[in-house]
Amino acid sequence: MSVRRVMGTETEFGISVQGQPLANPMVASSRVVNAYASSSVRARRARWDFEEESPLRDARGFDMSRQVADASQLTDEDLGLANVILTNGARLYVDHAHPEYSTPECTTPRDIVLWDKAGEQVALDACRFAAANGQATGEPEIVLYKNNTDNKGASYGSHENYLMRRATPFADIVKNLTPFFVSRQVVCGAGRVGLGQDGRGVGFQISQRADFFEVEVGLETTLKRPIINTRDEPHADPGKYRRLHVIIGDANLAETSTYLKVGTTSLVLAMIEDRFLEAELAVRRPVQTLHEVSHDPGLSHLLELHDGRRLTAVQLQWEYLHRAQAYVDQTLGGDVDRQTRDVLERWESVLTRLERDPMECADELDWVAKLRLLEQYRDRDGLEWDDAKLAMIDLQYSDLRPQKGLYHRLVALGRMKRLLEDAEVEQAMHEPPSDTRAYFRGRCLDKYADAVAAASWDSVIFDLPGHESLQRVPTVDPLRGSRAHVGALIDSCDDAVSLFAALTRSTA
Repeated sequence: MSVRRVMGTETEFGISVQGQPLANPMVASSRVVNAYASSSVRARRARWDFEEESPLRDARGFDMSRQVADASQLTDEDLGLANVILTNGARLYVDHAHPEYSTPECTTPRDIVLWDKAGEQVALDACRFAAANGQATGEPEIVLYKNNTDNKGASYGSHENYLMRRATPFADIVKNLTPFFVSRQVVCGAGRVGLGQDGRGVGFQISQRADFFEVEVGLETTLKRPIINTRDEPHADPGKYRRLHVIIGDANLAETSTYLKVGTTSLVLAMIEDRFLEAELAVRRPVQTLHEVSHDPGLSHLLELHDGRRLTAVQLQWEYLHRAQAYVDQTLGGDVDRQTRDVLERWESVLTRLERDPMECADELDWVAKLRLLEQYRDRDGLEWDDAKLAMIDLQYSDLRPQKGLYHRLVALGRMKRLLEDAEVEQAMHEPPSDTRAYFRGRCLDKYADAVAAASWDSVIFDLPGHESLQRVPTVDPLRGSRAHVGALIDSCDDAVSLFAALTRSTA
């Protein structure tokens, strides 16, 4: 009934080796992650525990055969690639050809923005460490980009994860969430020069990811990408929860875009769980419509609904907003929490301005900020949309380096609104959220680093003197292991042996 739920994000960063366009991206990614592991006092060498991973389990009630699965789906295999668990509860690792940062488990949209931004800084530091390490051997600089495509036909993900009630029928999720995702890009698109998967089409579009989606529902994440992903890997009690794995979002730098992306989605999921979305909002030809909405930065394209109505993407977002406002009023009344109210107010404000003139959102939304920059260059230099200079500006917007990235320049000039302070982002690079199990994981890695053999989302594994085997501490409930539950206990235990003894006594 509010925006609060357990959620997280995963970002695969684009990677470039300066002066070496044919460099092996897997080697470069490993170099970046290993540099962070060896240079940061906050990175830990504990291995990632793959035992509870189940990437081929499908929410529709079956498991995909490993023999037919694409290699990119086998995320439960330890390939020996660089992998670091951070003291803020996050994970930094190599996902095939990209460095990837997964936030710790958070419970509010603002916390997602905070630990997502912390991930950008972690990735930036990793590049700096790699550059310092490479000076002696003459290795070239590595640059990371928070974007989603190389404009040569490849796309890499920016995923979201939301814990939901297992009792919610998956068919209801598909029915009610598909139209929302088709239209959500007008709020959280990152903007892109070029149309089509290879970017050869001339023009500008709202979303970097839209053109890479080919089916409505499916398990794959790199081939035949679906609007609704069916991976059923809860990382929690499977009898109570499912973890909705969302692969359709763009990688956002604008804090308002990220905030509304997860905040509005969390509200829609709450309405789905409570069966509040009775009216039919299904769109015809959702995959084709997804592409058409992205290709229409003027926001005039009319989507066809199954009930015969024709609405713009902004108008369809209004339909969801009005239902969310009614839902919150009915379920919370005057007791609505501040962040839920803020998400509703910002959602309404953004839609109002997008409808009036999208450029009014240029200081809050990525795609509009990028479009305004590009139009300024087009007007000044008389550039057509197929000019290579515009493609370079598109890429430079997402450069993580503060002195190079155009997003960062806009922030420095006061032309992008922020929700966060630099000091809290710096703190979130090293400290975990206090209200989820990430607190236990992060504190253990920080205080008992030598005793932690491995960890995952749902366990911490200790290697303790006096024990012949490794000792697993399960963290199946994402809301336990918080500061309120274990903060005083960790503070009072000087070593992992005493912590484990106290934990086993309390559960005996």
